[in-house]
Amino acid sequence: MADIASEINVKSEISGPVASALSFLGFALIHILLRPLTPASVLKSGAQTTWKWRNICNSLVHSILTGIWAMLSFYWHPKMAEDLIGTHSSSSHLLISVSVGYFIYDFIDMLLNHRKTQLIRVIICFGLSVLTQLYIGYSVVALLVEVNSIFLHTRQLMIIKGAPRQHSGYRLNALLNIGTFLIFRILTLGWMTRWLVVHREEVPVFAYTLGSVGLAVIVLMSIVLFFRILDADFISKKGRNKKE
Repeated sequence: MADIASEINVKSEISGPVASALSFLGFALIHILLRPLTPASVLKSGAQTTWKWRNICNSLVHSILTGIWAMLSFYWHPKMAEDLIGTHSSSSHLLISVSVGYFIYDFIDMLLNHRKTQLIRVIICFGLSVLTQLYIGYSVVALLVEVNSIFLHTRQLMIIKGAPRQHSGYRLNALLNIGTFLIFRILTLGWMTRWLVVHREEVPVFAYTLGSVGLAVIVLMSIVLFFRILDADFISKKGRNKKE
């Protein structure tokens, strides 16, 4: 039995990097396939806007895939919620591996287009999780944030295409964006912070420091982003309507 468990563990260690590499190639292919699908109005806006549209579309694909997959991971393997460090399924391990591949692709894409990014911390944390097969559950919790990113990226694409903010589709997405932002981003990040503090004795110093700093940055950025979106899509709009 020990030999079988060891063999399964070795296979998982190998399959993780392989899945990440295939994921990297997959998202690079999606970027290429998006070229003929880019709207004429976006192409007219210039090279940077065109790149941004394709990059966000790629991010939207990742968010839809991983956001839904993350929720299903806890549904398929509920015991993982009880032990976020050592318990995981092969599906959840594959999920994190796929995300690592995407994050590496996005990191390189950002660098090539002279954009600042904080993805290196995410790549290190998720990469260590894939290789050590520890904290897979915690990483899956982090990917619940992608549920909100679905509507966040949709909002960005609508703005790039020049969709009227009074349009019913934009308004519906704005409501879903705010609702999922509070549930899947703010509450999730808050819960992750609390878990890290409560389990600090079980987490190595390096991982605890890296996770704490990363979470602090993400939480701060998320709060700022929330109020910016709230102001742009709801508060400022009401102000303009009153003046009219």
